[in-house]
Amino acid sequence: MSESARYYVGFNRVRGIGPARLRMLLDVFGDAERAWHAPAEALARAGLDRRSLENLLETRAHLDLDREMRRIAAVGAHVLTWEDGEYPKLLAEIPDPPPVLYVRGELKPEDAWAVAVVGTRRASAYGREVTRRLVTALVQAGVTIVSGLARGIDTVAHQTALEAGGRTIAVLGCGIDLVYPPEHRDLARRIAAQGALVTEYPLGTQPEPGNFPPRNRIISGLSLGVVVTEAGRDSGAIITADYAAEQGRDVFAVPGSILAAGCAGPNRLIQDGARPVLEPNDILRELNLTMVAQQAEARQALPATETEALILSHLSDEPVHVDDLTRAVGLPVAQVTSTLALMELKGMVRQVGGMKYCKF
Repeated sequence: MSESARYYVGFNRVRGIGPARLRMLLDVFGDAERAWHAPAEALARAGLDRRSLENLLETRAHLDLDREMRRIAAVGAHVLTWEDGEYPKLLAEIPDPPPVLYVRGELKPEDAWAVAVVGTRRASAYGREVTRRLVTALVQAGVTIVSGLARGIDTVAHQTALEAGGRTIAVLGCGIDLVYPPEHRDLARRIAAQGALVTEYPLGTQPEPGNFPPRNRIISGLSLGVVVTEAGRDSGAIITADYAAEQGRDVFAVPGSILAAGCAGPNRLIQDGARPVLEPNDILRELNLTMVAQQAEARQALPATETEALILSHLSDEPVHVDDLTRAVGLPVAQVTSTLALMELKGMVRQVGGMKYCKF
């Protein structure tokens, strides 16, 4: 946890200061501590609107940051901010990622290989069974399962991941000191012991309906792809899939009966271009997750080198031909191709055909 975490937590308590305004303040003042203590006149000159400024001054006058940090620790949680190396790299890539994550449990490097599995709260026998089969196979392949701790499909996804001995992350729409729905307290405890509970909301935040659509961007943001197994056409799972598409993540959907309301969402997603899922390998192959365990071992045994870092800095989601990459990094082609082969083994890059590579 960074030394400035307490100031991030303070700003997270201020109504009207979200990721965009906080970045503006950091750009102007240099760091969170100076921004937190800045005079009102300087904050106004920096571009903070009147209402946000009033809220900041009010919060600053009454919030004891040390006490707030002790309260977070007292519920068994810790915080991660933009400045922490442990902040999830996938999440950091999305537009306006949450400045603060409250975490119970532990986020680990292997959670970079994560897939979200979401769906309706009113799961049918079909939806539950499909979710169990897919999650079991994903966990056996070394994939972390992300979902929202809601009733129905989310519950099945978390429980199946735990029963299969895998890792799972639940993203909450309330404070880390609360569990919603309340009957999931034991499930939440088990998730924290075998994965993590995560939220962007401060302590004491109640599970208001308006909290859940924004939290869905974190579910997709933590994941390489989102799988919708069963959902209505206008459900929260579809919102999560929409966020995934906006974030450049893959969207998968399980087809079902055109007569079943719970299949209307996935069927519509497929019609709109989502990848249909008929078996677990449809997900694993598309996301290059067929060798997660071997990739994790390779990363641990062979840490990143300066050459790998240089090559990675010239790659993105857009494929680049190895000849263009060689010219860009200014290294011999033999060194670039051999390094790319090792990076592919580690799961850092993938070849998309025709000697073209992109970032994993």
